[in-house]
Amino acid sequence: MKKERKLSIAMGVGVGLGAAIGVATDNIALWISVGIAIGAGVGTYLMQQRSKKNC
Repeated sequence: MKKERKLSIAMGVGVGLGAAIGVATDNIALWISVGIAIGAGVGTYLMQQRSKKNC
């Protein structure tokens, strides 16, 4: 799987979870941004793990 694809999938999952939590807590703007940040972090971590295995 391409590196960019892992990052975009992780960010998409983060946005989805953030939106769900935001609707439940009635603070969508906060939780969508938190979801994006967590998704970007997880995606970057997965990309780094994959590059370490190739070396």
